[in-house]
Amino acid sequence: MQFTPEKYNIEDKSQHSFIDVKEIDQLLENTHSTAENVRAVIAKSLNKERLNLQDTAILVNTKDPVLIEEIKQGARTLKEKVYGNRIVLFAPLYIGNKCVNNCEYCGFKASNTEAIRKTLSDEEIVTEVEALEDNGQKRLILVYGEHPQYTPEYIAHTVNLVYSVKKGAGEIRRVNINAAPLDIEGFKTIKDSGIGTYQVFQETYHPEAYKKYHLGGHKKDYHKRLTALDRAMEAGIDDVGIGALFGLYDWRFEVLALVRHTNHLEACYNVGPHTISFPRLQDAAMINKEDKYIVSDEDFTRLVAILRLAVPYTGMILTARESKEIRKEVLRYGVSQIDGGTKIELGNYSQDESQFEAQNLNKEQFKINDDRSLADVIDELLDDSYLPSFCTACYRLGRTGEHFMEFSVPGFIKRYCSANAILTLAEYIMDYAEPSTAKKGWEVIAKQLNDLGDYQRVDEIEERIERIKNGERDLYF
Repeated sequence: MQFTPEKYNIEDKSQHSFIDVKEIDQLLENTHSTAENVRAVIAKSLNKERLNLQDTAILVNTKDPVLIEEIKQGARTLKEKVYGNRIVLFAPLYIGNKCVNNCEYCGFKASNTEAIRKTLSDEEIVTEVEALEDNGQKRLILVYGEHPQYTPEYIAHTVNLVYSVKKGAGEIRRVNINAAPLDIEGFKTIKDSGIGTYQVFQETYHPEAYKKYHLGGHKKDYHKRLTALDRAMEAGIDDVGIGALFGLYDWRFEVLALVRHTNHLEACYNVGPHTISFPRLQDAAMINKEDKYIVSDEDFTRLVAILRLAVPYTGMILTARESKEIRKEVLRYGVSQIDGGTKIELGNYSQDESQFEAQNLNKEQFKINDDRSLADVIDELLDDSYLPSFCTACYRLGRTGEHFMEFSVPGFIKRYCSANAILTLAEYIMDYAEPSTAKKGWEVIAKQLNDLGDYQRVDEIEERIERIKNGERDLYF
């Protein structure tokens, strides 16, 4: 992989803000997008080189509809070259919604006195995980409010508890975390529990906008949040996720800031974020938002394509905040991970809607716009010739962080990631799929095996599929 990270003073890695508002504003104001330079930037990305801020500014300032379509097509081509048609699946599990912060856009904010505060007990966590396993989930992200109860020790305890739950053929093989920024010792505690990715989203990278939206609690400290993943890296967590909540400020600024954050981590720690998330502001209880920054569907699909071109080897996560129609479209432009069967009300995976309504616990952090089951999501992915994946092999074999970046080239992904995706899909077909879905799944696997002939010994994959059919599980390369 060839790229040249932008340079920083890294003598004291986490003590200086790497977001220069003036620099980004000047780039947005002064960068001119011509057909020639837009196509040059697309070509640079298709050569799998990281884009710098100037390159990214050229793309976000493009107004010509023809060139915007070329940007989207470039992103589609790049995704196919790097990731193939593989889509990784996961589900969020909300552990607790207690929170001391007062974020204007969040239904969990402390000033929302109508919210029913709850933390799942150990027994409830086990019940929820069993319900998720019954649907075929293998990858979870645990979500916590920011509250003194949710200490690093408590988070580590819940991670270990989730890993311990086995029901039938079900097990959770990767647990990611979305929680508050920690100090280095706190991150070390959680690392020892065997987590996958630790996510901290900046929400908005613009300091003045950040100050306006974050009125109380620990989260009001912009700099502490901005440098959270520096501390995670220094604690040994080399698999981190960044993100912005689009709709709080100018989407063009946020895109450039995400690229700057990526390049900062690469320059300081030799590895960028494992994933970038780009949730779009949705309705929530007591929400306070400015309509002038709301991102249209047109701009949203465009920014996804730009991010894919800017960070060729970084995973991109699209959540069920978006409608199934938007999700279907932007999957083509670079998304590599989506959630399926998502429920964000605490305790709702294990209960039907009527039971949950009766208990009056259905208080949401935000609105879900794609409430399809995991089975329905997988069925549509197969209809569209995607390869659904629950693979966790890289994490468990140590192919994370800098090692993952070294391995993340098209040949490696086709040889290992696609092969492992096939094996996890075979497991899902055998254990959970309806007959109609199983038929589609085996057809997609057959096509994938044909496409992998130049990268992997197909007979080795077929031999492992037969072992899966005979009852073995968790086979991977």
